[in-house]
Amino acid sequence: MPASALTAPSVEISLPAPGERPNDAWYLQVSKMDGAELLAKLQTPAGGLSWTETKERMERYGPNVAVPHKPANWAKVLWHATNNPFNWILVFLCGVSVATGDNDGAIVMGVMVAIGTGLRFVQDFRSQVKAETLREMVRNQATVYRTDNEGVERTPHSLDPLASEILMQDIVPGDIVKLSAGDMIPAEMRLLDSRDLFVSQSALTGEALPVEKDARPNTIGQGGGENALLQTPNLCFMGSSVVSGTARAVVLTTGSSTQMGALASKLVEQRPLTAFDIGVNKVSMLLIKFMVVMVPIVFLINGLTKGNWLEAFFFGVAVAVGLTPAMLPMIVNTNLARGAVAMAKEKVVVKHINAIQNFGAMDVLCTDKTGTLTQDRVALIKHLDVHGEESAQVLEKAYLNSLHQSGLKNLIDRAIGDHAKLFPAMWDAAQAYSRIDEIPFDFSRRRMSVVIKPTQGDGPTLLVCKGAVDEMLEICSQVVEDDHIVPLKDEMAECLRQLRDDNNNDGLRLVGVAYKVVDKPAGAYKIADETDLIFCGYIAFLDPPKDSACEALRLLRDHGVTVKILTGDNGLVAQKVCRDVGLDVAGVVLGEDLKNWTPADWKERIERTTVFAKLTPTQKADVIRALKANGHTVGFMGDGINDSLALREADVGISVDTGVDIAKEAADIILLEKNLLVLDRGVVWGRITYGNIIKYIKMAASSNFGNVFSVLVASALLPFMPMIAIQLLIQNLLYDISQISIPWDRMDEEWLKLPRKWSAGGIASFMTCIGPISSIFDITTFLGMWFLFHVGQNFHPLPGTDPNDDPAARLFQTAWFVESLLTQTLIVHMIRTEKIPFVQSTAAMPVVLLTTAIMAIGCYLPYSPFAAAMHMVPLPGMFWPFVTVTVLGYCALTQVGKTIYIRKFKEWM
Repeated sequence: MPASALTAPSVEISLPAPGERPNDAWYLQVSKMDGAELLAKLQTPAGGLSWTETKERMERYGPNVAVPHKPANWAKVLWHATNNPFNWILVFLCGVSVATGDNDGAIVMGVMVAIGTGLRFVQDFRSQVKAETLREMVRNQATVYRTDNEGVERTPHSLDPLASEILMQDIVPGDIVKLSAGDMIPAEMRLLDSRDLFVSQSALTGEALPVEKDARPNTIGQGGGENALLQTPNLCFMGSSVVSGTARAVVLTTGSSTQMGALASKLVEQRPLTAFDIGVNKVSMLLIKFMVVMVPIVFLINGLTKGNWLEAFFFGVAVAVGLTPAMLPMIVNTNLARGAVAMAKEKVVVKHINAIQNFGAMDVLCTDKTGTLTQDRVALIKHLDVHGEESAQVLEKAYLNSLHQSGLKNLIDRAIGDHAKLFPAMWDAAQAYSRIDEIPFDFSRRRMSVVIKPTQGDGPTLLVCKGAVDEMLEICSQVVEDDHIVPLKDEMAECLRQLRDDNNNDGLRLVGVAYKVVDKPAGAYKIADETDLIFCGYIAFLDPPKDSACEALRLLRDHGVTVKILTGDNGLVAQKVCRDVGLDVAGVVLGEDLKNWTPADWKERIERTTVFAKLTPTQKADVIRALKANGHTVGFMGDGINDSLALREADVGISVDTGVDIAKEAADIILLEKNLLVLDRGVVWGRITYGNIIKYIKMAASSNFGNVFSVLVASALLPFMPMIAIQLLIQNLLYDISQISIPWDRMDEEWLKLPRKWSAGGIASFMTCIGPISSIFDITTFLGMWFLFHVGQNFHPLPGTDPNDDPAARLFQTAWFVESLLTQTLIVHMIRTEKIPFVQSTAAMPVVLLTTAIMAIGCYLPYSPFAAAMHMVPLPGMFWPFVTVTVLGYCALTQVGKTIYIRKFKEWM
């Protein structure tokens, strides 16, 4: 081995300066030091820092967060609301209008920018305030050792009276931290002592498998490679998590001085684009490209046919404004924010706002049964010997195991403790032992052991183990039968498995209990010592189904969401729970079976399987990955250590506030209450959010396409402008205002029944199919005004005057202004539903009121005091029956077009 791998330059070890990130040589030197020597260098007593000292260090180093989270102030929120391409297009056009003397047009465009930006600012700011309120309710904690606890308000750790529970952000360099399974590593740390510690560093290295860490001083050097520092065996790093085992460690650096902090500071402003982001961006670019192509054409046609290039330029600018969906950013953000606020009322924290849309697209929900289908309230029902009879010895051994383990106390351990308290003598007997060693639980062995000895006397040292039945029988060679220890034969093993299956069919979960006498020094016990055990019996637990589970599953099924169970538990227990809650089980597959699946099995059988039982954490993620490969949008709900990989893999990761830290960190959505009914409401809100966004996009695209087609026809045939620039700008302003209420619209119940995925591909086909319908009635309006209302006969502009000032031209422009505004506004009601509007489906009241008000304003403007300023004239009485027939015809033909489109493309939105 090269000398460089064994030695490091001499580095002075002391507390790092605030904001300083030590180099690799510093960490290597720390890894080689004895624990006591390191504590002295870091000025940390063996029992932990005092509360007074930690307060001083907090003032020096600041909170322990990779990137300090500060809610954006109003100025940043306002900038975010302003900074979008459509606003900049309008600002540019506004500047052009000012430069060319079109102040009226500039004012209208400024009002459009102000309305869109202002509404988005208000919604974003309100959403941020609500999100911050909920964020305070979801806080990760760590267990630390602090001295001089008297007089200090603290939360003692349930298993260690000397330790305290504090927020991770309150950890300082020099703190001594206790680590257990399920904990996040809160900072860069050097292990002081450890026991079978396995740490997942996938967030830092990308390696899926956990690595073993050891507290002994590093004697092999740092090694080489990209992740050399992370491979150091006695160092742990922020962003990783404890998979199994226990440890004590001293904090070296915190916050931005950590590896995660250095990485996060570079990526804090970056977030991978989701399908939703990509879809919105594609639509935005489509509309911008459409505008770039069409505006010059309109400008050239009007300039060549009318001869007034300045007027043609102003009209082209107005057309560009009309083609700019200025309300798109506001509509998108308001919909997402409204969905997040609605979920907040259901006690749901949406960590990533775009997860709302993914919620609606979800068509497969994978979940563990515990706490979702069941009450998460395990009760110990039986403690049975090998013949299925009640046995106090089995309960005693199980209690010794649960009481003396130092890891994360799960529901089973708490149930054993609660039940054992009913027997005071058993409680006293268990206190007579002390733990000298432990072999922690992991998800491959599916069992855990403690090594205990009597606190007084010369009684034997025992290794007591409990775990999954099959895994327990594999390591047992003897069995307790009628108070005698006899060899475990195949016939007896088969009877024990049958006893397990019989209880599983009754909905009981069985855990095997075994023990043996051992004689080794503390610290010498390994997994290999779990052999030749004596099997003494079972403990049986019941986790009753939730009363709400049946209704929740029915609602999810009605909304097109398939529920699959991914559990590490026994398949028979899972089937029984599914039957109790009304979940049809199409197939059951065990984790062992997955190892033999071919690619074809992963593609086909995974669709037909409802329950995946006895899965490892990696297999849970594999199942989700395979479902995604089949085109599904997959949600996963989990709260345990074994769920973190699956949560990261899912399109929508869902955890609960009571889950372990790593699960909450990996999730997109956190439930403050574990409730499947909330999930169904989240699905519905996701679909409403998507529906209202796509509703606006399709309306804007089709309306813009139809209007430009009408403008091209009118510009080529008419001897005057079809509408002057200020009229077109005011029409666009009124139309945009009518869209403000869309986020508060409802969706048809039938539309909400199916999952909805984001797809930008249908926008173009929708635009070309539905858009020209409005142009048909625009052209009939042109013809009607030209012939029925005699615009063609009465148009006689004086030589040298502007043709647009002719009374006949003004009448034509005013009429088209009104007709076009009415049809554009009504398209909200026509496109929002695939049903017959106003008859089978009516918009929400805010939409009805606002669109009605805008149409009324449009009809009033020709008679208002502002008419002259807008070059409008009063319309003749016969125009109103004419425009009424035109609008009704437009609605009827649009309904026919909708029907044809739905039959061809099998969808509406």
